[in-house]
Amino acid sequence: MPETQGSGSLPGILAEILETKRRELSALEGRAGAVLRAAEDAPRPRDFRASLAGAGSVSLIAECKRRSPGAGPIRPHLVPSELAHAYESAGAAALSVLTDETYFGGSTRDLGDARASVSIPVLRKDFTLDPLHVHEARAAGADAVLLIVRILSDDVLGSLLRLSSSLGMAALVEVHDRGELDRALRAEADIIGVNNRDLATFTTDLDTTLRLVGVIPDDVVVVSESGIRGPADVLRLGDAGVDAVLVGESLLRAADPGAAAAELSGIPNRSRGHARHAARDVRTPR
Repeated sequence: MPETQGSGSLPGILAEILETKRRELSALEGRAGAVLRAAEDAPRPRDFRASLAGAGSVSLIAECKRRSPGAGPIRPHLVPSELAHAYESAGAAALSVLTDETYFGGSTRDLGDARASVSIPVLRKDFTLDPLHVHEARAAGADAVLLIVRILSDDVLGSLLRLSSSLGMAALVEVHDRGELDRALRAEADIIGVNNRDLATFTTDLDTTLRLVGVIPDDVVVVSESGIRGPADVLRLGDAGVDAVLVGESLLRAADPGAAAAELSGIPNRSRGHARHAARDVRTPR
């Protein structure tokens, strides 16, 4: 099994989740042949990165999940195909589908059902630790996978990025601080997700993205994740040069998730070059 980051340095719930994932991976290895064959037969991947970049507005990745360890039940009775269709109709550029069952109430079937009902790309959001997880994602129809820098060694991160690319998939590489960002950039990640949630305390702070976005190269797509509550947050992030936002809980708790997604779609952004120039002008009055 590939080396991951030491669980001793991880907050309790994350360490627990990773232990569960390792047990699940051992069981999945018994079906490896079938998974690899299904991955080869899966529909051609949709272009996740292109769906997020260069639109002149902040692209919305709308999430499908029933619960989470931090928030508890969120939308336990959701129907993935119906929710996905509502999100697409509201202008979402892509979907994020939680496939972890134990902690988030999801499944790869949720992902397949959601993808079959829309034409936009779908991210498999889970705790990807091993090449077999990437093949499993492709077998389920995923167009992109989530790679969390905090839980992966540099070697594994690089190998999973290369494997995803070889399968025609994108990888959303998630970071929370400057050290993790530097590791992601060294691995040549071209989509960086900045998680505004501190996994040690479960608190969220949009300034996490605002502190990092200015040092991310212009050719890397930047996604802000967690703690995004409404249009004002998206406007603030777009003004700083963020390309996309990944929003889950605030949409899923809304009476009408599609209507809530429509409020977050089409909000203008500006390039990071323009954002940096504007910031310099503010710091240096003429």
